[in-house]
Amino acid sequence: MNSLFESQARDLVENYLIGEETNTPTQDILDSGTIPRLKGYVVKPGKVSDSIFGGFGSYIDKSTGLTIAFENPSLVNKKGVPIRIMVRSPRISTHDINRGSIPFKDQILALNHHHMLNLLQPYLGNSQFSVDGFEDTSVVIAAENLQSLQFENVLRAYMAKSSTETSLFQHYLRGERYFCGHKLPESLIVNGKLPYVMDTPSTKSDEHDESVSPLTLFESDICSRRNYKEIINNSLVAFGVVSNYLRNRGLIAVDTKTEHGINSKGNIVVQDEVWTLDSSRFWLLDDYQRQMELLENDEIEEINPKSFSKEFARGFSVGEKKYTNEQRIEIAVRYIIGIQHLLGRKFVPNMKGRNEQVIYGLEKVVEQLVT
Repeated sequence: MNSLFESQARDLVENYLIGEETNTPTQDILDSGTIPRLKGYVVKPGKVSDSIFGGFGSYIDKSTGLTIAFENPSLVNKKGVPIRIMVRSPRISTHDINRGSIPFKDQILALNHHHMLNLLQPYLGNSQFSVDGFEDTSVVIAAENLQSLQFENVLRAYMAKSSTETSLFQHYLRGERYFCGHKLPESLIVNGKLPYVMDTPSTKSDEHDESVSPLTLFESDICSRRNYKEIINNSLVAFGVVSNYLRNRGLIAVDTKTEHGINSKGNIVVQDEVWTLDSSRFWLLDDYQRQMELLENDEIEEINPKSFSKEFARGFSVGEKKYTNEQRIEIAVRYIIGIQHLLGRKFVPNMKGRNEQVIYGLEKVVEQLVT
């Protein structure tokens, strides 16, 4: 495989940081009038992407804790289908705290998402619009503004070690043996395989997510039994497809989370990220197998496989501190090596400034899609 070695990836990231520009917030770009059609729209910020859409919306201002409600003008395509424009950011958050930006992370996740969406579209559907002039590294995405189903669809094949309170691992550590409706055996080990792929949904919140049973979703009218069954059945098929694909790439599919919504035709389709390094965990297969042998021979106490996911970054998190430049470099290198494993090819970044990339993307969407 023609790929960057870790030392080459490090050089790429370090050189990027030397000339790093200040990223203009999406809201400021819109307020400047650079994209006349979008001037006056309020941007809804997210952990990974900022969203621009018509109609009512709200979000919690992290600096004040206040809920900001807004109403944007209509934003539809030539067929009257509502549009959501998403601007993928390089920022990274752990434990609900923004830790700063990671070089190339926005482009890497864009590549990751588009590749996996193409693989899984037959099973999960697709809400995105095609835009001429966009590459797979495009940090701007245009999709139908779906009727969102307000839960995260989380599937787990392993009990991955995690510092996240909502994780199966943390529940197991506390002695809990029921998780999201599943009875957990006493024999589970850290980073060990689960008896089967478990559906462990989570509620969505601007503050804190909560792992719940499917029954809670039904009783709270968050999702109907019929819709949930369709989502889970399709997602489990997709999990199998991804597992086979990754094994041929030398990776293990550990877990993932997706979000879903209902489109204008009444169909349930996936929205936002699909099997990315932020929304999923991938482990290096040969490293995992080697450590399993050591564990079985009592040469190590637990398995800690090399991971390509945001979990690697969580290990650098301290209180509410931002990541240092050296930590940002380490995380960026891990993302680059991870995407190369996943795609089976060399990562070639778009070296244009991020502000230029965002403006170009917004202009193309407005020009081709927006009425």
